[in-house]
Amino acid sequence: MLQLAGHDDEDGHEHATGSGSGSGSWSKAPDFAADPQRAAAVREASARDRERYLTAGLVPVDCRFCHATVSVKKLGPGHTAVQWNSAATQRCATFAELRATGGDSSRSRACPRLADSIKHAVAEGCLEEVCSAPPPGDG
Repeated sequence: MLQLAGHDDEDGHEHATGSGSGSGSWSKAPDFAADPQRAAAVREASARDRERYLTAGLVPVDCRFCHATVSVKKLGPGHTAVQWNSAATQRCATFAELRATGGDSSRSRACPRLADSIKHAVAEGCLEEVCSAPPPGDG
């Protein structure tokens, strides 16, 4: 028989899951409510980790055609990570053409003009062919 709620041991007793505080809430990590300095240090370290995870190895690249600026990281010869922002999406000439014809630029895989600009940035040495930044989450 499959039981969908709770967790029964072999002895048939249900065990509560949670933080053990008796509040009925569940958390993966303690909140350090009793130690405000430690809580602040954890928040600060978490913010640094989040920023590193989101930006590690990204380099700003300008499109040579429309001058939209995006963040780029080359992960290998066949894989390029591109982070678009709202300003770049609005400025991109290819996406503007798509929108003008009733298309949805968010459904487009890429901008060929920007792809050429990324190749140019690699050729000029402004962007590494394979990013040497340590991967996020390694400590």
